[in-house]
Amino acid sequence: MTHQVRRYVDLRSDTVTTPTPEMRRAMADAEVGDDGYGEDPTVNRLESLAAALLDVDAAVLTPSGRMANQLALRVLGRPGTEVLCSSRSHVFRYEQASTAGNTGVQLHPLPDDDGCLAVADIDAAAADQTHHVAPISAITIENTHMPASGRPWTLEQTVEVAAAASRHGFALHVDGARIWNAAVALGVTPAELVAPADTVMFCLSKGLAAPVGSLLCGPADVIMAAREERGRLGGGMRQAGVIAAAGIVALETMVERLTDDHERALILAGAIAARFPGSIDPAAVKTNIVCARLDRFPPRIVERLADEGVRCDTIDARTVRFVTHKDIDDADLGSVVAALDAIADSTCQTWVKE
Repeated sequence: MTHQVRRYVDLRSDTVTTPTPEMRRAMADAEVGDDGYGEDPTVNRLESLAAALLDVDAAVLTPSGRMANQLALRVLGRPGTEVLCSSRSHVFRYEQASTAGNTGVQLHPLPDDDGCLAVADIDAAAADQTHHVAPISAITIENTHMPASGRPWTLEQTVEVAAAASRHGFALHVDGARIWNAAVALGVTPAELVAPADTVMFCLSKGLAAPVGSLLCGPADVIMAAREERGRLGGGMRQAGVIAAAGIVALETMVERLTDDHERALILAGAIAARFPGSIDPAAVKTNIVCARLDRFPPRIVERLADEGVRCDTIDARTVRFVTHKDIDDADLGSVVAALDAIADSTCQTWVKE
């Protein structure tokens, strides 16, 4: 007797995507060498492609976005100093205090109610340095800003923060895990969005659907230093071309389709808002992430959706998150809406009985 595995509509993250057939073929056929010696031609091609697309000198492949962020903070931040970030940023809240253990710098969170940093808050933090508090060496921003429903930072907003950083002598790093989503949503190139920054990280394994990998990009000397730090963190890889090959396919074939994810996320946000008022403002959803207020849903909403065949997740005790991606199509979206209807109807009937 065989047991059929239940298929879920998985909205927990865009990291759950499976590689495309083209990626699998490229991985199988990849020309490889020892990347520890800089001799893997496929890795070298991926790094050159990433640098060219972002119009910077160089790039280094890392196993994860977290490692790439940590490398940036190690080479841009100075031990014994602070790095300014947003209070809900990934480096501060979702990297298991990696910065504290890896970099020798202290993160200094600033308010980010709308997903962005205010120049006035940066200026205030800079002014505090003359009053017996830790010096500041860098700023890191997150584009798109995940907890704000994947809000994209506009070029103007990044330029303002970069100007403040420059005025105070701070370096600027962009955690651009989903920078391609931001660029597509805003109708600009990623290179334009990150031009004011010293370094930028982006993930291949989120919206671009590669199975693994992220890249840290920036000036040649900074990336050389980051490559050395990658080795210290155990991130050096050997015949990594089998990974890099999928990343090349991702960059060449998976960017334009991000629009589909954004459109489905907006439809999903509207469906959630209609059934659970006050949970989400659909106008805030510009990319592929829907972050909604947990207290506006019936109890155990994550478990109840799972019972209906839909997976989602929480990012804190107040927020439930839904993420669209290349493995979610219109039929899947219809299944999610049907699940929301079933829960909303059940909740209403319970309320009427009571």
